[in-house]
Parts: sequence; structure tokens; C-alpha cells
Amino acid sequence: MKTWEEVINFHGHECPGLAIGYVASKAAGQYLGIDFSEDEEIVCIAENDACGIDAIQAMLGCTVGKGNLLIRLRGKSVYHFYNRKNGKSVRMSLKLKPKDFDRDEYKKYLLDSNPIDLFNLTDTNIELPEKARIFLSEVCEICKEKSSEQFTRLQGGKKVCLDCYSDYKRFF
Repeated sequence: MKTWEEVINFHGHECPGLAIGYVASKAAGQYLGIDFSEDEEIVCIAENDACGIDAIQAMLGCTVGKGNLLIRLRGKSVYHFYNRKNGKSVRMSLKLKPKDFDRDEYKKYLLDSNPIDLFNLTDTNIELPEKARIFLSEVCEICKEKSSEQFTRLQGGKKVCLDCYSDYKRFF
């Protein structure tokens, strides 16, 4: 796994949010016996889109483009990690701060602690997503831009992208 300095270089600055992702990656590594994902053997579903996501990308090789980093926005420091090789998984929820730390004190506390001790570890409550698929692209008959077929709709006999599609909302 990458060092703290390498993770800072990837992210661009040092902050408590990055430290959360750094220790989450280390805890997942310890708990699931994982290292770096060359393909999709490790999957992370993050319940936030904060700085820690960059640490997970750098440390574990989970990326949006590869299809093994998925964002489920809930605004929580919660991470679901899956090891496709052995079927093990874990839901990791960051424990509350034990004291009223300032930013630097909290970052130091995170980095100096045993990573597993910082999280509540429970069973995942989200099913392991299927591996990423490659979809065909369709040309929108209105704006003429290509859109992946799963984001194309049929409207008035035309294939249209989501931006050009007029949603039908009679009931709320």
C-alpha cells in the first residue's frame, strides 16, 4: 500500500478527510486481507464523495473508471469493501471522535491509531455489485451526442439522451 506522503501527493493536500480514507483503506486491508486492486477484485462502495475517496483510490486501486469504486451518497463516513477473490466483505462506519479535537489534532489521532479501532465493523447491507459492463453508445436524435445505451430513452419514436428526454410526471 501507499505511504501517507504518496496519498497526500495524489490528493494535493493533507487533511482529516484524506486521513479517514487512508485509515479506512488500511483497516480494510487488515480485515479482508486485501492490497491493491489491479482490476475489480476489490470493490468499494463509499457513502460520501469526500477527500477520503482519493486515499481509497490511491491505496486500494478502487476507481470510478474501473467500475470498482461506487458512490452511494448518504453523507456518512461509511465504506463497504468487498473482496471478490474470497467473497469476504465488511461495512465500516467511522466511530465518533473521542474528544473535541481541532483539525490537526484529529488528523494526528487518526494517523496514530490502529485503523481497525477507528471503525464499527459490521456485515455489509448492500449486495455486491456486478462487474462493470461495456455498453454500446447511441446517438441522440435530438442533440446528436453519443450516450451510453443504458442512459438512452425512447421518446416519440426517437432515441434520446437523458438531457433531451422529457420526463412524464403526472403523479408526485
